[in-house]
Amino acid sequence: MLDIPLWKRVVIWGVVACGLLLAMPNLFYGKVEGHNDAVALVERGAEPTGDIAEALAAWPSALPSGLVNLGLDLRGGAHLLAEVHVEDVYAERMDALWPEVRDALRAERATVGTIRRQESAPEELRVRVSEPDQIDRAAEVVRGLAQPITSLTGVGSSDIEVTTAGGEIIVRLSEAEQRATDDRTIQQSLEIIRRRVDEVGTREPTIQRQGEDRILIQVPGIGSAAELKEIIGTTAKLTFNPVVNRTSDPAAEPGPRNILVPSLDEPGEFYILERTAVVSGEQLTDAQPSFDQNGLPAVNFRFNPSGARLFGDYTAENIGSPFAIVLDNEVISAPVIQSHIPGGSGIITGNFTVEESTQLAVLLRAGALPAEMTFLEERTIGPELGQDSIDAGRIACLVALGAVLVFMAASYGLFGIFANIALLLNVAMIFGILSLIGGTLTLPGIAGIVLTIGMAVDANVLVFERIREELKTARGPARAIEQGYQRALSAIIDANITTFIVAVILFTLGAGPVRGFAVTLGIGILTSVFTAIFVTRLLIVTWFDRRRPKTIEV
Repeated sequence: MLDIPLWKRVVIWGVVACGLLLAMPNLFYGKVEGHNDAVALVERGAEPTGDIAEALAAWPSALPSGLVNLGLDLRGGAHLLAEVHVEDVYAERMDALWPEVRDALRAERATVGTIRRQESAPEELRVRVSEPDQIDRAAEVVRGLAQPITSLTGVGSSDIEVTTAGGEIIVRLSEAEQRATDDRTIQQSLEIIRRRVDEVGTREPTIQRQGEDRILIQVPGIGSAAELKEIIGTTAKLTFNPVVNRTSDPAAEPGPRNILVPSLDEPGEFYILERTAVVSGEQLTDAQPSFDQNGLPAVNFRFNPSGARLFGDYTAENIGSPFAIVLDNEVISAPVIQSHIPGGSGIITGNFTVEESTQLAVLLRAGALPAEMTFLEERTIGPELGQDSIDAGRIACLVALGAVLVFMAASYGLFGIFANIALLLNVAMIFGILSLIGGTLTLPGIAGIVLTIGMAVDANVLVFERIREELKTARGPARAIEQGYQRALSAIIDANITTFIVAVILFTLGAGPVRGFAVTLGIGILTSVFTAIFVTRLLIVTWFDRRRPKTIEV
């Protein structure tokens, strides 16, 4: 009756052994972490010598090297809450639309007369035509430039709205396009921030949207919030603009459709540039730190085909004219075009240090943030505070584990000891699964493990109580154990399924800390059911097969 097939025993112990093997690297956290960092450096092209070779040799490559990542509250790090100025994108869209509107109306010059762009709010494009009685015809021409919106929420709508007032054509983004633009801007910002953070090799950052226009950024292991802001706080917006003039007057009037931009290398000097850029950083495909012909730090860049064509055409047509390279609204270089530059590649020079050129290359390679961000909240969590959390969590786990072990041994004797062995294997398997999936352990996650320890023995309690009842019917011990497991199974499954559903809901609808709790709780439920139904039963059956007791006490 209590016979368990050999194949099933092998599978059960095999699963347990895999869980213990996956959890083992966490006992040597520092060595394995150094080994993993060295492997990552070698994969990025570093030579496996010196400290790198020593770190590689610190942990056998044949063994698992997955670790449970420590969250911000355990490891320390930086926390930022940023607000994205999505309205900046509206102004850029209007600037980009102006050449199309101008060319379309020029084709109708015989009807609408001359055209001129007027000063307007950033989110608007205002155009005046010299023939006011043809304003409706001009507006119809501009409406012909509208494109359908492809987002699900804007199906059937156009991307622009065209109205007329006082002899002017007014172009704005439609409400549906504004919503779609806002969503694209936030998603693009999330991806670019993630790329920038990943470039510096941090572990398991939390980068997620909050509300309509905010982004939460939490990066464990980084030195400070200021350091994190240096990585992601700049838009790294690169443009190549024609130079109109140069001045030392900070209050100089740049003129219509021009901008006044300070020089980075020459304090007190300003450039008057055309507002519309010839090429932008969005058309960059690569940027790498390098050195110029004088051995000074610089950045090599390369454009995509469309950017290369625009860059080549402009340099061919403007030989002898200065050309400004603008980064985040500062002119970092304004060389004179000496010859046609085909191929779409070039070099950015300036008063860079090696670190600054490397950082600039990282920012350009990751892409420009589509809009400026304001940091509403910033916190630096020191590693000491994280260590305090780890110590507190360790104490809580040990107290909970010790109390449960004593209770089970005192209440159920030998069977309680079997349950305790299964409980210890259960905790190890939780860490093994977290290591396997690359999960992040947070303080709420530790709370989930503590709760799991308390809940893990519930299934064994149900089984043991059923066995006690079966023993009262004067059946043999083998029959009592068999019936106890069979009749308690439905209650065990029902209780754990409902809790698992709650964990899934918490993970689906919750944010960072709640998700951390839900992950450990969900994994703990799965391992608890496995150890209670299979591991504890296998231990009892193995003991019973060897001892063949005539009576048992539970």
